[in-house]
Amino acid sequence: MAGINCWSQQLGFAILISFVLCFVLLCFDYSALTSTTTTTSHSGHSTPLVNNFANANANAHAIITNSSDDSISPLPHNPLVIVLNQTEIDSCLGRYIYIHQLPGRFNQDLLKNCHLLTPGTDKNMCPYLGNFGFGPGINEENQEIVLLNESWFLTNQFLLEVIFHNKMKNYRCLTNDSSIASAIYVPFYAGLDIGRYLFGGVSTLVRDSSGLDLVKWLAEKPEWKKLWGRDHFLVAGRIAWDFRRQTDNESDWGSKFRFLPESKNMSMLSIESSSWNNDFAIPYPTCFHPSKESEIIGWQDTMRKRKRQYLFSFAGAPRPDLKGSIRGKIIDQCLASGSLCRLIDCNYGATNCDNPVNVMKVFQNSVFCLQPPGDSYTRKSVFDTILAGCIPVFFHPGTAYAQYLWHLPKNYSSYSLYIPVRDVKDWRVNVNETLVGISEDRILALREQVVRLIPSVIYADPRSKLETLEDAFDLAVKGILERIEQVRSSIRQGRGPGVGFADGDDYKYTFAPYGKES
Repeated sequence: MAGINCWSQQLGFAILISFVLCFVLLCFDYSALTSTTTTTSHSGHSTPLVNNFANANANAHAIITNSSDDSISPLPHNPLVIVLNQTEIDSCLGRYIYIHQLPGRFNQDLLKNCHLLTPGTDKNMCPYLGNFGFGPGINEENQEIVLLNESWFLTNQFLLEVIFHNKMKNYRCLTNDSSIASAIYVPFYAGLDIGRYLFGGVSTLVRDSSGLDLVKWLAEKPEWKKLWGRDHFLVAGRIAWDFRRQTDNESDWGSKFRFLPESKNMSMLSIESSSWNNDFAIPYPTCFHPSKESEIIGWQDTMRKRKRQYLFSFAGAPRPDLKGSIRGKIIDQCLASGSLCRLIDCNYGATNCDNPVNVMKVFQNSVFCLQPPGDSYTRKSVFDTILAGCIPVFFHPGTAYAQYLWHLPKNYSSYSLYIPVRDVKDWRVNVNETLVGISEDRILALREQVVRLIPSVIYADPRSKLETLEDAFDLAVKGILERIEQVRSSIRQGRGPGVGFADGDDYKYTFAPYGKES
């Protein structure tokens, strides 16, 4: 009897041990299931998606690279996954961007031969390539201008495509897997390329050669066939008109790159758009490239509180040979206004406009800054004006209102004044009298809106991580992603991807009724 009892106790103990072991194994299995999920990539391999906030942050950090070449470090298949109540949320979903690794002749080789980039001028572009394309730092000790010296640079506007490329290399939703990308970035330095051939009677065959070679290269890639290029975009540091030569006459300006069939399927972001729907304008680069949000906020506070001694100012030169130019009359009125207006002479040979310190000093001491069109509709001065907290005064809707739709408010009267010019010969407006009549309350409201726009018109240091503010790059990326999603939506609705995509818009630069001037 005692033996039977002993055997029963042993059996019970064994059952208890087995139950405990099964329970432990089940717990282990459950924790494994809730900590990782296996997904199959397009290549057929299974890869784990890490459902751990700390690991997601570590992965996000891993994709940031400061290298100056075109290579992208290997990325996790799903780098930014966050768990909320056991549900995976990919914070990059719909925002992944794939960068084409172009042959060097389309970008890096241009920089290696920087002394050849701008024939027809006496400016050597090589010094401006440093600091991620921002150029040499401004070391002048001038507390009226520079809040933090290390954030100010002698930036050349033609290097926007280099600046954008360096910013894109540090974009947090990059991917090496083009199949999950919402957009394909083509880092072709189109502006630097055509800039070599705009002067000196270079043949159209030479001017068009790089563009033809590029679209041939792109069309052979598997990424092209997904949407036949309509999810591809590139950035240029010149106005879009430089790529829209409409004939093969040797005397005509620019290249015909944007009229090539494949190029029509892509979107171009440039400092000034054309009247075609596949061209979009993004801000000219200013000289302020902060690395911290605190620098931006500090600069905004400084400009908000600034005491301004001039009612209005103008930086520029007359355009006597340009039909319809209002600049001559504006300069005459500025000179006639005495101490109320400050003129910065930018005639050929003058050096005032080449020094951003001189320009910023005048703009940040002015209540209003006049922005008439120049050789084209737009001006870099528009963004220097906003950076200085100076209220821009526009004379044509094509200078800003019809251009920077992703970066400036649709209600133009919230941040600027508009003085229309129907016919220069009959123009009788007195700028001085018009601006004197603006109430102090309205000036304060306009300036506040201008100051709030400062983050959206600057390109922050690519190594920076702005947490609550979006810079010009961020807004440009958001805009192009939305544009491409509209194409996909059109496909889903059965309307096809190309409806109106590359059409011309003859009314683009007519007055856009976004607001009413009072």
